[in-house]
Amino acid sequence: MEKTVEKIIKKFTSRMQARLLLVFCVISLLMVGLMGRLVYIVQADGDKYAKQVLSRESYVSSVLPYKRGDILDCNGTVLAHSELQYRLILDPMLLLENEDRITATLKVLKEDFGIDNKTINTILKDKPKSQYVILLKNLKYDVVQTFEKDNDKSSEIAGIWFEEEYVRTYPNNSLASDVIGFSTTDNTGYYGIEEYYNDELNGTNGREYGYYDADLNIDRTVKEAVNGNTVVSAINADVQRIIQKKIIEFNTETGSKSTRILVMNPNNGEIIAMASDQEYNLNSPRSLEGIYTKAQIDSMTEEQKTLALNTLWKNDVISSIFEPGSTYKPMTIAGALEENLVSDSSTFYCDGSEDINGSIIHCSNRAGHGELTLGQALMKSCNDALMQIGAREGNDIFSQYQKIFGMGQKTGIDLPGEEAGIIVSADDMGPTDLATNSFGQNFDVNMVQMASAFSSVINGGYYYQPHVIKKIVNDNGATVKEFNKILVRQTVSAQTSDLLKQYLYQTVETGTASGAKVEGYSIGGKTGTAQKLPRADKTYLVSFLGFAPADNPQMVIYVVIDEPQNVVKQADSSIATKFASKILNEILPVLGIYPDGEIDYLLPTNAPTPTPDPSTGGKEEQNSNPNESGDNQTAEGNTQEKTESSDFNPDALE
Repeated sequence: MEKTVEKIIKKFTSRMQARLLLVFCVISLLMVGLMGRLVYIVQADGDKYAKQVLSRESYVSSVLPYKRGDILDCNGTVLAHSELQYRLILDPMLLLENEDRITATLKVLKEDFGIDNKTINTILKDKPKSQYVILLKNLKYDVVQTFEKDNDKSSEIAGIWFEEEYVRTYPNNSLASDVIGFSTTDNTGYYGIEEYYNDELNGTNGREYGYYDADLNIDRTVKEAVNGNTVVSAINADVQRIIQKKIIEFNTETGSKSTRILVMNPNNGEIIAMASDQEYNLNSPRSLEGIYTKAQIDSMTEEQKTLALNTLWKNDVISSIFEPGSTYKPMTIAGALEENLVSDSSTFYCDGSEDINGSIIHCSNRAGHGELTLGQALMKSCNDALMQIGAREGNDIFSQYQKIFGMGQKTGIDLPGEEAGIIVSADDMGPTDLATNSFGQNFDVNMVQMASAFSSVINGGYYYQPHVIKKIVNDNGATVKEFNKILVRQTVSAQTSDLLKQYLYQTVETGTASGAKVEGYSIGGKTGTAQKLPRADKTYLVSFLGFAPADNPQMVIYVVIDEPQNVVKQADSSIATKFASKILNEILPVLGIYPDGEIDYLLPTNAPTPTPDPSTGGKEEQNSNPNESGDNQTAEGNTQEKTESSDFNPDALE
């Protein structure tokens, strides 16, 4: 071992030692030079490099908002749209770190955006550590583009940038407000399509993040936003515009507590238009101006304002329930035809009233209509005949067909807030309930329920689920989902449907609904006059439920006028039929339905032609005051039957 060490030492010659010393000296000189260079950098450019290091600590993260999907009508008209706008953002901390750019930045903000220097200086003083202050909102795209194209300005300024945002706009203001609803700034939909299809309309936010580089530019990493889907509705904007105009005209000329209109396609359940007189501007949904006077608004408490707004936003077509009156008679007759309890050749004798277990329920014609065919019973809107038909059906069959036609249950329409209505079950139904229910009294419905049931009666017997949306389209224009007609059930046979179509056509041509005629068109339909609760108030709701063309229905219209004002009698269904005629005259051509004239083969041949009853003046069945012409409620002296008829909660009625 000792010998080995001695050999190594002997080999480490003086020459090798000299070389090692040289290497050591070179390394030492390099280190001295590097240290000198570092000292120079610190002294000469220390602030610059310190700023670069600090800028790397300025982490930037911002949300890239998605675009909420549009809402279109059936022809592509934009009903709701999210418009790209911008916010002007100031980063006070970054601007203060670049003092040499403050003057130029202040100048640009004043010249291009009208923000005075005092405002910016205040922000810099009060929020020196802030990196996010909104200076302006709702800047248009062209303003931002013009600014960003000015490269000279962008190289001289610091601490300002633009942030995208989408603002929901409604190009037609109050058009279809009941159907569309509105959304808030956080893209939450309220009421209508905006609420029901909120998840489809909404997308997913993207994100932009990164650090400032040495030149104070952002080294960006971007995750793109996913835009929401566009919803294409079945609403026809032109028809919608007409019915809203007509409601305004009616309430200006006549007036009512509430006026509502529904138009739908009976062959697939599509809602073409719906409106009430409670319309509001979708661009300012929380404003009560124009609906109440300034004095009224100023006198309201916050609770009263909230109640007023909720009332305004509610869609009365689906959310308000009422007694349908004689518009339900076609369904009563349809059920009896299906069960072979009546036929086209059946006759009934009307002596002006029916004795129901000692309680007298009157017909609209107290003198009686005499002998009537089944078709005439509908054309003359005879309560006496309908009570006889209801008695043949009995509780079980009548209740069975109420359910088949969807009474007392939600239709499932794709809008929030639908009410189910109120019916009496077969087990709880007394004789008076059955009698009055047969002609549409003492149970409650909403308009969509009635229109859907009526559509099945005149379209061959097919009950389609009502819906307002046709399809959903993604951001690239591809169809995501299509809402074809959904057959829920068959309510009646084709034979029953054909017979009811004839009766309803005859009702308009020669019966109580003659006011609904439109020159050149074949119209079918049924009127309704329902006395409201409490009966002692003698207030009425009149309506018309009709269709066109009579032999091949392409549209159904339902007009409901709650407590018409400035009229001789509220209990006058001609108020509704004449109003419906004016509406049909304008909307039929828009829907591509053109004049077809009378349909002779649908008019009665063997039976005597009925004429409007002069004793009723167009008034119908639903007057329940026994001291007034047209009464139908029980007479005094039968407490038990009155109790059975009053099981409904008056507060639930209109």
